[in-house]
Amino acid sequence: MIKVKVNLRPIVSKINLPTVLKTTILPGDSIERLFIATQVGEIFYIGNGGLRTFLDIRPRIIKLGTSEPGVSGRGYDERGLLGLAFHPQFYYNGLFYLHYSVAGTQGPGALSEHFKPNPCDPETLNLRWVNRETQYDHIDTVEEWILQRKSQPQKRRTLLNLRRPFFNHNGVNSLNFSPETGKLVFTTGDGGAGYDPFNLSQDDLEIFGKIIEIDVGKNTFINNPPVVTRFNELPAPIQEMLTVIAKGVRNIPGISFQRFGNQYFKYVGNVGQDLVESVFSFVHYKPIPVTQLIQASLMKSKPNQEGFINLGWRGWEGTFPTSFIRGCSENPTSEEKTIAYYNEAIKTSVKRLQPLTSYFHKDPRPEKFGGTALTGVQVYMGNGIPGLTGSVVFTDLAQNKESGPPVRGVLAYTRVRTDCKLNDFSVIETDYKLGSQSAYYVSLGASLDQTRLYLGVYGSMKVTDLNQGTVLEIVP
Repeated sequence: MIKVKVNLRPIVSKINLPTVLKTTILPGDSIERLFIATQVGEIFYIGNGGLRTFLDIRPRIIKLGTSEPGVSGRGYDERGLLGLAFHPQFYYNGLFYLHYSVAGTQGPGALSEHFKPNPCDPETLNLRWVNRETQYDHIDTVEEWILQRKSQPQKRRTLLNLRRPFFNHNGVNSLNFSPETGKLVFTTGDGGAGYDPFNLSQDDLEIFGKIIEIDVGKNTFINNPPVVTRFNELPAPIQEMLTVIAKGVRNIPGISFQRFGNQYFKYVGNVGQDLVESVFSFVHYKPIPVTQLIQASLMKSKPNQEGFINLGWRGWEGTFPTSFIRGCSENPTSEEKTIAYYNEAIKTSVKRLQPLTSYFHKDPRPEKFGGTALTGVQVYMGNGIPGLTGSVVFTDLAQNKESGPPVRGVLAYTRVRTDCKLNDFSVIETDYKLGSQSAYYVSLGASLDQTRLYLGVYGSMKVTDLNQGTVLEIVP
């Protein structure tokens, strides 16, 4: 793959952590504008040479950086405002959609101790999430809002209220409209902790660990839908809005679409556990209506899953059986890697989708990099950076290297191979000098026609460290 070098042009700085970067045309406007959603609950757009506030829902957002002592108690958090999507007809109908973690819903968490599977202790491989009404971390909501002329945006209806077992793996850039079906695609993580303790991602009735299409054209107005964790707990009108595209998801930074003739390639990244980050692609799929999944469960049968996408988690982490790593007492410089879920890896080995590309947390090859967590996947269809035209660009949070601070995120790209086999990737070199401060690459966005790319950078891993964000455009 050819080496590509780009520059980064700053657009806005000193903002809070930017979780979503989207563009749209406001009703009555003529210019496509960049919208920036921050984890703490602000939505800005670039207008008339400055940063303007579109919506501020900070009072609606759970108190961030305060949960789970020793992890998010230090300021790190994966909750907050995580999804923003504008309806394809937003210019005419003013509809847009939000996914966020709700204020005042903090719970104790589903497990009292840090979880790690032990193949020698079968009980750790078959945990169940019991007492869901009391043992949970927080509640997420997916809502429809409307912008009406000359007035502030107003909430119109709630589509989903979800009770999450843990604070992490809630997805990010989690709401995107499909240009293929016109439906809202909700990419939701496996519920959190590590290693998916309750195997929610492979259970057909569990909402977590799935890619879900929501038919927002169905006008279901249910005041305050119940807080649920499983599809069969939803009211029938909401069940009828939902189809499931994929399962086996660990955590996804959104979905991106690329048109070829009359069909679309779909791209999703699946964040890894200990070894590897993966980007998946698929063209054809057969979504399963939630009503069918529920019916099959009642009949104790399996729905036809031909054409249903399975990313393989928790049995598989990208191209590898899910493993955990521990030090070798005989050789402290080496590590032992133990397969965590051998039987599950076998069961899903043929059914799962193979990744388009994978990159590793440790990589000895000089032209590659060790990654931490995939944070964005976008298609680039512009001609301004010829080496990237038609490629799939992705970002990693922070390069895993021995040299210490300052931390730097990574930009890279890959392409679809005509033989559909696993492809290599190449690092995108950047000319822009980020200075002495850390620069975590936290989000990636694209313009409506995919000819412009935007990068969200933050100076800290802590959401409680405010105003350390910068949004840049990736330019030649």
